[in-house]
Amino acid sequence: MRYGFLSLLICLLPACATMAPPPMTDSPTALIIAHRGASSEVPEHTLEAYQRAIDQGADYIEPDLVMTQDGVLVARHENEISGTTNVADHPEFADRRTTKTIRGRQVNGWFTEDFTLAELRTLRARERIPQLRPASAEQDGQYAIPTLAEVIALVQRQDRSVGLMPEIKFPSYFTSIGLGMEEPLARQLGEAGYNNATDPVMIQSFEIAPLAALDVLTNLRLVQLIGPRGAPADAPDTSYAHMASAEGLQTIATYADAVAPHKSLIMDRNGAGELEAPSTLVSDAQAAGLLVIAYTFRPENYFLPANLRTQRSGNERSHGDMAAEVAAFLAAGIDGLFTDFVPPAIAARDGQASE
Repeated sequence: MRYGFLSLLICLLPACATMAPPPMTDSPTALIIAHRGASSEVPEHTLEAYQRAIDQGADYIEPDLVMTQDGVLVARHENEISGTTNVADHPEFADRRTTKTIRGRQVNGWFTEDFTLAELRTLRARERIPQLRPASAEQDGQYAIPTLAEVIALVQRQDRSVGLMPEIKFPSYFTSIGLGMEEPLARQLGEAGYNNATDPVMIQSFEIAPLAALDVLTNLRLVQLIGPRGAPADAPDTSYAHMASAEGLQTIATYADAVAPHKSLIMDRNGAGELEAPSTLVSDAQAAGLLVIAYTFRPENYFLPANLRTQRSGNERSHGDMAAEVAAFLAAGIDGLFTDFVPPAIAARDGQASE
């Protein structure tokens, strides 16, 4: 706990430049965080995807969290689940399809907050981008939607320490419908033995006020996500561009321990689609006492810089040289990264450590 919510609101003013103490680090080398699990190989946010990433050596796994109608935290990337489950194949839920306004955008589909946990248990996960990940799509219909309790149990039964980096999704929206996430999350993590800044848990959000609330509720480390454009849903007048500035980063350090910027804010791409020289974001954040965790590194040609793609015309799903991309960002000084495919990230980190 640092300054509390009232102090944060004061510190959001541009003049505030109070810095938090330097955060704890987990290891002398960069953290490899499995983004939604081994999501280039197994449908994301399933126990099977998390376990595969752990088996591949991930330091942390990242469950995105949303709420059920009966107030249970479950792992889904969005509260709208038509793209990641087989809900559309269940005629008994056809009348649950609806349109809602989420972060100012009209979204049509099925939403976790309209289902009890027991109802969600009848659904099965499916691959979100089957056109790029057909091997994962072949596993559609096999795996259940896990609860946070099940994810915690998974990491705690491993034979080595594995961290959790949960992201609370759309927290201000869930608060607006009476399903606030911050207190249940802090309580559940605390009951599982995660209470201190030295524990292997870091909580993320793209919003500001939920992190400020968590700064009061828990001593666990907090991560401010920074998008490549726009602004937090709960602070539309505070742009991500300002948050990524030296001034903005010092403000973030009053309530968080790390920032997780979109990787383009660290190294953008030029007109040819190749990486440019690094910005000052990493050094500015670290000067403010913040860890820097970049997102998201994916192995498919579709996501890679042009010069790191395999030279196969039209084959966007083939894996390119993700390790080289990771190595470039490690050289820029990042403290960790989110990835859909753990092995090349570990290879790049280990290669850097051996130099």
